[in-house]
Amino acid sequence: MPHAKSICENMEEFISLHRIQLEQSGIPEHLWNSLFIKLKLEKFDAGLDFIMQQVVEEPDSDYDDETEDVSDQMMDGGDGQQLVPLDLSLVSWRIIACQPIKVKDQQSIYLIDHAWTYRLDQARNHLETAGALGLLPRMAELMNVEMKDRQKFEVIEDVLKEMWKFNQTYNLASAELGTETAVPLWYVMDEFGSRIQHSDDPNVRLVPFCYVPTKSAYTIMWPIVDLKPGDEVTRDYLNHRVYDGLTRKLLLLPWQPDDMRHLSYDQKEDDQLFESKFSVHESLPNLLMSFAGLQMDRNIRVYSDVDQVLQNLTDLRFEFVKSVEEADVVWTKHYLKDFKSFSEESSAKFINQFPFEMVLTVKNMLAVVCRRSVHGPGIDHATLESFPAWLPATFDLRTEIPHFVSYFQHREARGLDNHWICKPYNLARGLDTHITNDLNSILRLSESGPKIVSKYVEDPVLIERDDVGLVKFDLRFVVMLTSVCPLELLVHKKFLVRVSNKIFSLDNLDDYEKHFTVMNYRKDAVLKQISCETFIEMFNQQYQDMPWCSVMTKIHNVVREMFLAATQVPPPRGMGHSPQSRAIYGVDIMLKWNIRDGVKTIEPVLLECNFGPDNTRLLKSYPDFINDIFSCLFLYDIEGRDVTVL
Repeated sequence: MPHAKSICENMEEFISLHRIQLEQSGIPEHLWNSLFIKLKLEKFDAGLDFIMQQVVEEPDSDYDDETEDVSDQMMDGGDGQQLVPLDLSLVSWRIIACQPIKVKDQQSIYLIDHAWTYRLDQARNHLETAGALGLLPRMAELMNVEMKDRQKFEVIEDVLKEMWKFNQTYNLASAELGTETAVPLWYVMDEFGSRIQHSDDPNVRLVPFCYVPTKSAYTIMWPIVDLKPGDEVTRDYLNHRVYDGLTRKLLLLPWQPDDMRHLSYDQKEDDQLFESKFSVHESLPNLLMSFAGLQMDRNIRVYSDVDQVLQNLTDLRFEFVKSVEEADVVWTKHYLKDFKSFSEESSAKFINQFPFEMVLTVKNMLAVVCRRSVHGPGIDHATLESFPAWLPATFDLRTEIPHFVSYFQHREARGLDNHWICKPYNLARGLDTHITNDLNSILRLSESGPKIVSKYVEDPVLIERDDVGLVKFDLRFVVMLTSVCPLELLVHKKFLVRVSNKIFSLDNLDDYEKHFTVMNYRKDAVLKQISCETFIEMFNQQYQDMPWCSVMTKIHNVVREMFLAATQVPPPRGMGHSPQSRAIYGVDIMLKWNIRDGVKTIEPVLLECNFGPDNTRLLKSYPDFINDIFSCLFLYDIEGRDVTVL
């Protein structure tokens, strides 16, 4: 990208910096010059061509168009009666053109400012701490949230709920600002932009736009049909994305609520899912090629680009080489796409991955794969309980929105817990992951990238931290896969314990240190280290009627069931067999309470499965961890090691 200055000096430089945005946003080329000038001068001139009109519906009126202009927050009672407070639920706004606006007019493009920009995990803090800047009262007024005679925390909760009808999102990484993060930003347009109403037949288009020289974000508005004075300005809340009629109706539920329980929530496996861009492998190994295995009369030669391996593989039976060509074992962080060529051209080498293993490591595929372990309906219509019991009910927000909305509303109607966690398909470390019990927020979160939504474990088994109290925890197990056909699995006995930093309760869902456990990637979070041996002692002391050994057996059963489900059908819907493949996966498990027939038990819950897990913390406690992994995978040296054959 060309070097960015504080402003663009000329049109050529502007286009050079912004061409991709201009073209992808669909901004007509005849408007580019006016946009350049307005961005350069920060010229907000929409007020010259449009007015904001407040609309007040008369109480108990049968008419939708009863309106009057209101200059303050009081309403005349009539017949000389005293003024009464205006019911904000009766108030709405619209934007009206006061000048002719022509599509072909080169000046018909407008800047809209952003009143509030934030990451979702920062929203509450912004509202609590930016009082001096007037953020909370401004958002409350913009969103028609009542502030009078209410506690600040009550207003904040309402703003956090109502904001899903107003906020928009963009991704900095795709906006040419040079950032490394792909986590989306959300924003609320100023009063003018936020008060443009929805229409299925809109007359203007709005898109976010990042001006590179100042790294400033705006919303750009231009007409898509001619407007005459008095016309209401309308936009498509779904940003002109193409959806079928049903999906469009569902995505508009935040603004147009409706009962969708007539839709089926029964999920069916979609073969097209496994042909998506997330299926990175392009070919299967040629199984006709003979694979003799490793030469055992010399050291095993290892090529790796993974620092943890380079720094911690100290077993003298292995030696590092500098090229793939020299290696017996290739241990890489990069996906191998072409297994066919690898099997034919490198037939004497091992690789640390299996064909189509992403059916486990990409979250939407993982959920579909695990449901194969159930012989029967995935959801009990009588109880709404989902199966398998060890997998939370999970829906793909790209392909299963009708099923999810129906299931959510059915649970809501029965008074069942409705807390959910939204996760990107393919990000780890809690990035862009959010917990909520609000349907509107879940539907809007799907706009920031492909996501699944899974039932949040509302009653987790907790562990007592002496310095905090009862907190959430999860456990990472490193699983070794040596063969798909037949299935051969081992799990290392040393597992990673991750704990939250605050006492668990089902509130403040945006409090990361209460609801999440991965602290080692957050700058301000305290990382509590608990070894697996210490954890087992704590667990057995706290839950004396439920010994850890019995829980461990259940966890092992879940891990094996997951891999059985992933290997029972061929690629691309399942993992492929390759005699040259050996791999490890990080399998994350939580524990939950289950009550059936009055009996309370502890049951494991599968969270996710990760390729190339980060073993930094395990290595600090168990320096031979990588040696164990390589010895088991490539030398079949299992006896006396901390591993369990599943």
